[in-house]
Amino acid sequence: MKLGNPVEIPGYRLVTLSGRIASGSTTLAKKLATQLQWRHLEGGEIFWEAVRKRMGLDPKDTDLRPDEEDVLFDRQLKKILEEDEHVVVETKLAGFNAQGVSNVCKILVVCEDGNGEDQTSIRIDRLVNREGASIQDAKEEVISRETNDLEKWRKLYVNGDNNWVYYDKKYYDLVINTYFHNQEEALSIALEYLGLKK
Repeated sequence: MKLGNPVEIPGYRLVTLSGRIASGSTTLAKKLATQLQWRHLEGGEIFWEAVRKRMGLDPKDTDLRPDEEDVLFDRQLKKILEEDEHVVVETKLAGFNAQGVSNVCKILVVCEDGNGEDQTSIRIDRLVNREGASIQDAKEEVISRETNDLEKWRKLYVNGDNNWVYYDKKYYDLVINTYFHNQEEALSIALEYLGLKK
């Protein structure tokens, strides 16, 4: 994407987008980056796909990548979060890693019903529609990959705390629920929070 003049947002130089698989975080990140004329950095695509291809792993096999790959990536991510500007950073751990970093707006995207229950079946359906995967493959991707990621990150970053999740709302400034809001509404909510009108 060719960038024009980036939109300045008082108080913020970066926005992070995090969310569970097929929650809508990628779509929102791309739309927000376009609207702001900021760079979109999708960490999973840059990092995990490169590691996966190099090691010949399936997308769900995040538990098979070496721990040092995660640590190295998160160190690089932290540097971006602390030093860069005019970037929409989209990774699952971006909001968690941005704790205590100044001038970063941390957005979480969820797909939860009115009782706060994650709608896994909707997320699986979105993955089927988005990538043309079979229902079984999409289910395995969502459930296995999320389980593997959480096990790995709990071990690496929170001393094995089995209750920890990166999508804990306490880590975020704004939570957008795509169960109740479509893509355009999600974008409008984000822009309004940032003090911008679409």
